[in-house]
Amino acid sequence: MAAKIIRNGTIVTAADTYQADVLIEDGIIKQIGLGLTAEGAEIVDAAGKYVFPGGVDPHTHLDMPFGGTVTADDFESGTRAAAFGGTTTIIDFCLTDKGKPLSDSLQKWHAKADGRAVIDYSFHLMIGEINDAVLAELPSIVKDEGITSFKVFMAYKNVFQADDGTLYRTMLSAKELGAMVMVHAENGDVIEFLVEKALAEGNTDPIYHALTRPSAIEGEATARAAALAELTGARLYVVHVTCAEAVKAISEARTRGVDVWGETCPQYLVLDQSYLALPDFEGAKYVWSPPLREKSHQEVLWNALITGQLQTLGSDQCSFNFKGQKDLGRGDFSKIPNGGPVIEDRFSILYSEGVAKGRLTLNQFVDIVATRNAKLFGLFPRKGTIAVGSDADIVIFDPGAERTISAESHHMNVDYNPFEGIQVSGVPESVLSRGEFVIRNQAYVGTAGTGQFVKRTTYKQPDANDSGKKEKVRQL
Repeated sequence: MAAKIIRNGTIVTAADTYQADVLIEDGIIKQIGLGLTAEGAEIVDAAGKYVFPGGVDPHTHLDMPFGGTVTADDFESGTRAAAFGGTTTIIDFCLTDKGKPLSDSLQKWHAKADGRAVIDYSFHLMIGEINDAVLAELPSIVKDEGITSFKVFMAYKNVFQADDGTLYRTMLSAKELGAMVMVHAENGDVIEFLVEKALAEGNTDPIYHALTRPSAIEGEATARAAALAELTGARLYVVHVTCAEAVKAISEARTRGVDVWGETCPQYLVLDQSYLALPDFEGAKYVWSPPLREKSHQEVLWNALITGQLQTLGSDQCSFNFKGQKDLGRGDFSKIPNGGPVIEDRFSILYSEGVAKGRLTLNQFVDIVATRNAKLFGLFPRKGTIAVGSDADIVIFDPGAERTISAESHHMNVDYNPFEGIQVSGVPESVLSRGEFVIRNQAYVGTAGTGQFVKRTTYKQPDANDSGKKEKVRQL
């Protein structure tokens, strides 16, 4: 692996913005300074460009079965699209089956990713039930597998939803193990009632997906999860926050000293509920959960990111084709597969709508899109920053370029883009994963299978330094 020197760029981290060169050797950042030299090093000119740490997307669903079908993007197409968008690490959700060992599900997810991913990845583990067998497995999942975050669904009744007792006991175990508990916070019991009522009344169009999942029940579930975290002392992460009620619940809990963190997604920052009312079933393209909200919630979410009440941005990538998948729900909105293709545009939308429009500083942008996720999920300082000893996961970003988002030019394996026609300022020009180009001058030069599974630390553990190790699965 030849050494590289990235020259003349402006390095931006969550804390600093400065001019310097970056020397990369063996996939690691070896030196940062002015006028760096190394014999035989390839020189990469980043004049006029920002040099960002690669994005860390904490929320993806690749090659995932749902609603009688499977997401359109697998670990190859999904991670390739992520790289085009400036993301160099993803954390995907490993679904589990009740009554079966957790390790079986993990093996299944490793098989999905191994040999396909073009960037590094890790997994969160879904907890759908708590019993002696599950509790016995969790310590090994955390310590040996390096999976330090558990996902509990408070929605999707009779599919994924766990009861409050399961959530509470998961939090108790996670607290003991130093793991993060993540929740999809909606009241699934109320949603089930409202969906059945809407269908019985003949209300079958996509807009009723939003109308049967009102923001108040996201706020209620968020407050309930925060209260259980307060009782147990667990660390809680609320995924895909969409509304003022949920922001309020998180903010109030944090004020009380609860260890709770909040994520939103780009779709909730720039799209609104009116998209679900588009004619000719077009609204199905925008069916995901929680649903898009009335436009007034957007500014609440932006203000929460600006002030730190929400801390991270995930994509909730979960792509289904409009033709052949989303249309499974024609005549019954409850059968529309939930999810959208977002992984490629997460980075750009936050930069364009946040930094370019003056809402966020460059440093806030890096923290939200990369650093905070790496810290919360046990990847920092290996991932999420530009520092000596960190992996050389780097985005060379042209702030002066513009592009128009379109399904015709995106790299996801899906037939539409929810952000179709939106013009964004700033383009990831080149992207390196552990010192090797995956994207170079906006062209794909990566190789499927070069992405590695990354074991993560718990939030109780000090970061270990293994930057010299090169085994296939690397421990932090």
